[in-house]
Amino acid sequence: MKRILILVLLAAGAFQAPAQVSRTEAFHRTYTLKEVVVLSRHNIRAPLSGNGSVLERITPHEWIQWTAPASHLTRKGGMLETTMGQYFREWLDAEGLPADGRFAPGEVLVYANSMQRTLATARYFTAGFAPAEDIAVQHRFAPSRMDPVFHPRLTSDSPAFRDAAMQQIEAPGGKKGLEGVVLSLRPSLKQIEDVLDLRDSPAAKGDTVRFLYDDTVITLPLYEEPRMTGSLKMANSASDALILQYYEEPDDRKAAFGHALTREDWEKIALVKDVYGDLLFSAPAVAVNVAHPLLQYLRDELVCPERKFSFLCGHDSNLSSVTAALRVTPYELPETIERKTPIGCKLVMEKWERTDGTQFVSLSMVYQSTDDIRAGQAACREHPPVTFPLSLEGLSCDADGLYAFEDVLSRLDEALQAYRRY
Repeated sequence: MKRILILVLLAAGAFQAPAQVSRTEAFHRTYTLKEVVVLSRHNIRAPLSGNGSVLERITPHEWIQWTAPASHLTRKGGMLETTMGQYFREWLDAEGLPADGRFAPGEVLVYANSMQRTLATARYFTAGFAPAEDIAVQHRFAPSRMDPVFHPRLTSDSPAFRDAAMQQIEAPGGKKGLEGVVLSLRPSLKQIEDVLDLRDSPAAKGDTVRFLYDDTVITLPLYEEPRMTGSLKMANSASDALILQYYEEPDDRKAAFGHALTREDWEKIALVKDVYGDLLFSAPAVAVNVAHPLLQYLRDELVCPERKFSFLCGHDSNLSSVTAALRVTPYELPETIERKTPIGCKLVMEKWERTDGTQFVSLSMVYQSTDDIRAGQAACREHPPVTFPLSLEGLSCDADGLYAFEDVLSRLDEALQAYRRY
């Protein structure tokens, strides 16, 4: 039975297959799309902090007027997500999923974290995906409360876990550990300081005239998210807000507080956020721990006999930890300043069945380019989102970019079993 999963990670279109592998006429004579599972990051939101926050203290400039309260999905984010839903439905229709053009009850699952930005993203996506069908967006709590399935919280504090996690977190910095990681970000931190005009900010009156390299500390509190303190955390807040402002504000100079920045400058700014997410959620021991509920959910959806499409909507931390736990080969996405988990991106798992009944899976990241986000470009058949194929370390795919279904299930099982290692 055909099926598709909506995990708030969107899949790509039929006219241009999500795995961006050429889906030729010969391919479609051999394979049939049976199901799609999507794990999505929410779309554009306002910064997490509001009035009186660190964002106001680290710059003398005024941030733009957001179309939503702090942490909520913006008007533009809702519009872009609606078009992504429309695009995904066009793709499925072109692939003959479902065969009669309408989904039966139980064939589609839309499940979102209960935070406003994720719940709103799922609803906008569903409005575009199925405007004439009664598909409910499932969530467990009143907004805005974290659902344990999406909450990247730690459930182990054994000495073995802490030792392994901290060694993995500090490893990229070499002998200097976390300080070495922060030192590698010097060009990015300097870029953010300059754009903010940090030396002229209210924070400078308290001697915060630059970001320090040696004050970053990471802790791993039980039943909470991994936590960071120090300059890198502050720089991440600035990086996040500047990126969102760049997405929302069409005037390049206004987005950069009057500075003339190149695309490479914006990539430097975004790198801070990418590294921050990697440090907190992508170390192997941490990833298999905090992603455990989502990994189980994804596996269950992939083997659910009635499902055709599943859409799970969460956060960049969910995508970072899930891809790390699955041992996705390290990648840098093109056409985006956020190279790992850009705003609104979708981790898409497609299940294909060969004429002999053998099943396969392809994985890809589907997202709108930075230019399209800034322009408010609708995702559509004529102007599709970017689709970047993902590979799994240690597994071989065929010439069509497909992995054996059992191999993907085994990789999910390995990640689930690794949770019990500590």
